[in-house]
This record gives sequence, C-alpha cells and structure tokens, in this order.
Amino acid sequence: MVEIKGLEKFAPKDFPGHISSTVFLGGCNFRCPYCHNSDLVLRAESLPSFPLDYFMGFLDARKNWLDGICISGGEPLLHEDLDLLLSLIKDRNLRIKIDTNGSLPSRLERLIHEGLIDCVAMDVKAPLERYGEVVKAQVRTEDIVKSIEIVRDSGLRYFFRTTVVPGLVGADDILELSQMLKGSKIFQIQQFLPVNTLDTDYLHRIPYSREEIQLMARIAEPFFEEVRVEGI
Repeated sequence: MVEIKGLEKFAPKDFPGHISSTVFLGGCNFRCPYCHNSDLVLRAESLPSFPLDYFMGFLDARKNWLDGICISGGEPLLHEDLDLLLSLIKDRNLRIKIDTNGSLPSRLERLIHEGLIDCVAMDVKAPLERYGEVVKAQVRTEDIVKSIEIVRDSGLRYFFRTTVVPGLVGADDILELSQMLKGSKIFQIQQFLPVNTLDTDYLHRIPYSREEIQLMARIAEPFFEEVRVEGI
C-alpha cells in the first residue's frame, strides 16, 4: 500500500468548497528548483510513514464533518497502487481531489474512469518549449498536452495552476500558457514562496509583488471563465 508521508488534518484552501484534509505522498519525477516540498521530493524514504490504520481511524473519527480529501505530493500518480488508497477513502463516501503535474496521463485517465477522483488540480509549469528548463527534468511534453485534454474532457471539477517565479516564470509565460489553455474553466496563478526549496538559491529569491501578480491575472482573464490568485 502507498505510504502516507504527511497529513494536514484541516486544509480549508486545498479543496475549495469542501471541509477537507490533505494527504502528502512522497516522490516526484520533476525537480522544480522552487518547490517547497523538498523533503517529500528528495528524501521521502527518510520521512516517517503514517500507519494505514491510523489514517483510516482519522477518517472514521471525522465522518460527521469531513467531506473531502486532497491527495498531494510529490507526484501522487507515481504510486502504482494509489487506487487502493483512493478506494478506501471512497468507501467512506468522501470526495477526492488529486494534485498532479500531468506527466502520467494514462494513470490519470484510468483513475478518472474508475470513478476514484472528483476534482483535479493540474500544475502546468511553463510553456511547452520551456518545460525541461523549468522542471529540471526530462519531460514528454506530449504527455502534458494529453493530460490537459483528459482533465478538460473529464466532466469533473478541475483547475490548472502555474507558480510564478522571478527569473524563471513570469508575465510572458502566463500569456503563452493562457493562449494554450484558452477556454478552460479556472486558471490559478500561484505566488512563489522562498521556503524549504529544492534549490537553496531560491531561498534568497524575492517573490513578485502583489501588483505584479495582479497584472499577470489581468493578462490571463480574457482566456478563462475564472482566474484565481493564491498566496498574495
């Protein structure tokens, strides 16, 4: 069974519209230098795991008020037995939101078809031609495109999101991404936080100002039903 490496018992922002908790799984196939979950990405095996019976007990003890679970990471879809964990959560009549980087479209599609996901948040890191540069890993950009199509055609609640990082992802990228994702329901621009980053140089990088982020949101607004800003 997939090992749970972190549990945020009350995560009001992670699953909009639901009283939710967030589960963190270890491991990732990207190495985004600004990622603030460096322990989960680089040292997951050194982190203690939550026993499954503890997690199930946690869910059962909160069955009268908890109505959603967000599965995050790392990259959750790397775990081939993720469906077993999702099934146990679904057996308790809870909704599931999954966070993914979109690099594993076939697994994403299978879990959607099996009815194990209710909402998808997909990180779209950069314009396709800059993906490898931004995530510091080899990427099949056709998999990113396929995942975008799967998410949009799923019939589920979904949103795409991009973290903006000075010197790496900025306003020009937001425009190009908005053109690529045009017509999608929700696009979320996320502020970079210089905390516990994979690349320690990013601990000293100053995030964009509120005004700069709001300008990016205005750039994106014509292309989506809704543009959200997180972290400012």
